[in-house]
Amino acid sequence: MDPFRLIIDGKKVPTKQCFEVINPGTEKVAGLAPLATKDQLEDAVRAARVAQKSWEKQTERKRQTACRRIAERIEAHAEELAQLLTAEQGKPLGGLGSRWEIGGAIAWTQYTASLSMPPKVLQDNNEGRVELFRKPIGVVGSILPWNFPVMIAIWHIVPAVLAGNAVVCKPSPYTPLTTLRLVELMNEVLPRGVVNCVTGDDDLGPMMTSHPDIGKIVFTGSCATGKKIYASAADTMKRMTLELGGNDAGIVLPDVDPKQIAEGLFWGAFINGGQTCAALKRLYVHDDVYEDVCEELVKFARKMPMGIGTDEAAMLGPVQNLRQYEIVSDLVADARGKGRVLLGGDAPVRNGKKTGYFFPLTIIADLDNGDRLVDEEQFGPALPIIRYRDIDEVIEKANDNPNGLGGSVWSRDITAARQVASRMECGSVWINKHGAIQPNAPFGGVKQSGVGVEFGQEGLEEYTDIQVVFS
Repeated sequence: MDPFRLIIDGKKVPTKQCFEVINPGTEKVAGLAPLATKDQLEDAVRAARVAQKSWEKQTERKRQTACRRIAERIEAHAEELAQLLTAEQGKPLGGLGSRWEIGGAIAWTQYTASLSMPPKVLQDNNEGRVELFRKPIGVVGSILPWNFPVMIAIWHIVPAVLAGNAVVCKPSPYTPLTTLRLVELMNEVLPRGVVNCVTGDDDLGPMMTSHPDIGKIVFTGSCATGKKIYASAADTMKRMTLELGGNDAGIVLPDVDPKQIAEGLFWGAFINGGQTCAALKRLYVHDDVYEDVCEELVKFARKMPMGIGTDEAAMLGPVQNLRQYEIVSDLVADARGKGRVLLGGDAPVRNGKKTGYFFPLTIIADLDNGDRLVDEEQFGPALPIIRYRDIDEVIEKANDNPNGLGGSVWSRDITAARQVASRMECGSVWINKHGAIQPNAPFGGVKQSGVGVEFGQEGLEEYTDIQVVFS
């Protein structure tokens, strides 16, 4: 098995050491990833600095064209990327799995390439002319998670490149392979050094966040890691975009048709096996429809096949890594003694056998705020359901969390749903769906769920500094 290589200054760079990447569905080695040294990170930052000086001088039109060509390269290698993604991440090839993620990456790249940042004239009169310009920050450091390694790489890299920056990207050590191949494809259409990729253990992250020549850090991941990044970047006053954990609440109003909303609730909670920042992680259901919603949701969930990602029939895959599997197991074990298990709830006995990190779809009713599965982000295939009777009380409970990424309201009465949505403390609220992000709408969290936004015009502008010229 030949090891993958770093991508630095447009070249594939070998390393003295490599590390195994494990397929979570089989627990077999999916590939060998290069273990970058501090010197190789320095080489990547240096290459990015040099490349950025000439890249920002290119016209915006040329940078837009380059981004569209990136989308074309991804599309030409879509099945290759999907197969590699399934091998290291575990998600199914079909359904809302790897092929869907690659398709989303193509669409996001195409949309982002259409955006523009022309100068704005703030004043033009006999007192003078005032113009606002958006200028690239310089070198952007991208630190990626393991749940959507291709899609989120696109979210970080493409707007940075379009804005005239260069990028040094560090994938999660759990899922580095597809990102390395993605960046290799990008380098087929970009000048050398504009996008670089280094992989290794978690020591690389702090080196990036404290590096004086990296002007901005964009990170998607846990709140705990985000806080460390925030502190580490303070000495160099880096620009920051942090999309951190969510513990999204969904509120079901009493006028719903339980059977009609069951599918939307299911995929809102269990897309990617629940390993999604903006997944539905706490479901509050009105007493009038509580039992019916529970019944219909369980009925739909029972139909969903879980299996190894290369099985075309599988709709859900394993938890991506053993550490996260143990977190989910612990939270579910705690909830079993407090609530009513409607589905799943029993972690398979492993006994040292390599059977994959499969955790059964789990739905536990009759929990409440104060229970760990409700209060803590599970990031896995387990959903707590909480009964409520009073709308003011449930809004207070939904907001009673340090996170504030997304939320949803489910109702036939859209006006009533919007009124509830306006009182929820989160960056995005969906009505009769959950987690349906779009490339044209800014996305970000409030409270401890992050800093800044991604996507759309607002997300693109996060990769720039403002310069105002008075004449």
